[in-house]
Amino acid sequence: MPGWRPEPLANVAEAGAGQSAKLSVDQQRIIVIGASAGGVDALKRIVGDFPVDLRATVFVVLHVGAESYLAGILDRCGALPAQEATSGTAFKMSNIYIAPPGFHLLLHDGHMLLRRGPRENLARPAIDPLFRSAALSYGARTIGVLLSGSLSDGTAGMRAIKAAGGLTVVQAPQDAVVPDMVESALRHVSVDHCVPIAQMGGLLSSLATEPAGESFPVPSGTRLEAAIAAQEHSTMKNEDRLGELSVFTCPECHGPLWEIEDGDMVRYRCHTGHALTSEAMVEAQSAEADEILWSLLRIHQQRAEFARRMAEREKTRDRPGMAKKLSDRAKEYQADAELIEQILESWRER
Repeated sequence: MPGWRPEPLANVAEAGAGQSAKLSVDQQRIIVIGASAGGVDALKRIVGDFPVDLRATVFVVLHVGAESYLAGILDRCGALPAQEATSGTAFKMSNIYIAPPGFHLLLHDGHMLLRRGPRENLARPAIDPLFRSAALSYGARTIGVLLSGSLSDGTAGMRAIKAAGGLTVVQAPQDAVVPDMVESALRHVSVDHCVPIAQMGGLLSSLATEPAGESFPVPSGTRLEAAIAAQEHSTMKNEDRLGELSVFTCPECHGPLWEIEDGDMVRYRCHTGHALTSEAMVEAQSAEADEILWSLLRIHQQRAEFARRMAEREKTRDRPGMAKKLSDRAKEYQADAELIEQILESWRER
């Protein structure tokens, strides 16, 4: 994948399900879809509305855990065959490919690549790596779609698609179960279409029949970020920096973070490649603080219990002075534990 130069879809116009003839290169479309919380039902509706001769290949990233049954679910929802993506495999028109758990899904030269690159926005698979790779390889033929989900994964990728000349589509926020992702895209990207899910399948099918416009060169930073996801860059070197060195540390590996100004959007990347939007940074810092507080609570509770037991032992040995000292310590440790509990309780009420 050297250089991530856009390449023609060689040998990809094989007849898909219901496809009767090969399509010209200019007619071939790449639809990349990103979703998170609340996205499964939206995906089912879209796939159910796709025609059997959809003039595009569809790629889907859904934030998932260690297991995913999405391929089987979508395969049963409509006329197009759906399957998990496999690395190094050429893709076919009128097919749907889903990123498997634990791997970023990338596109290049008519093939799919799966890579265990650094997590982005606390996720792998993440949406931004797929969107960037599609923008780099297929330019204006790319149609980027964002659906229901929390935080802001996908916004940077949508910006890359837009910069390359592709089309951008989001689910209407009022129609999304969790509107965070689409609202983030609407704030930071000049989105081409914003529609409810009931109209999404028909819109995408129609856009897939339209000739693509002009493709534009993408910024070098986008190429570098795509290479990081593809594990072509093992670490961020100073000469490869994407922004300015910040005072913050990566919540994933605790290394220094580069602060990237992407239009009016601020993002972060560490030297090992972890990437976070501002929203993801806040979420990660909150999770880290929560974990630290629970650990402190456990430690103080154990110290208090240990001091109480030692005080009782000193009493049985008729050492009242030492027993009182240990008992006072136990009270101090318990007070510390109760203070931490109050902080955690105040967080839960927010």
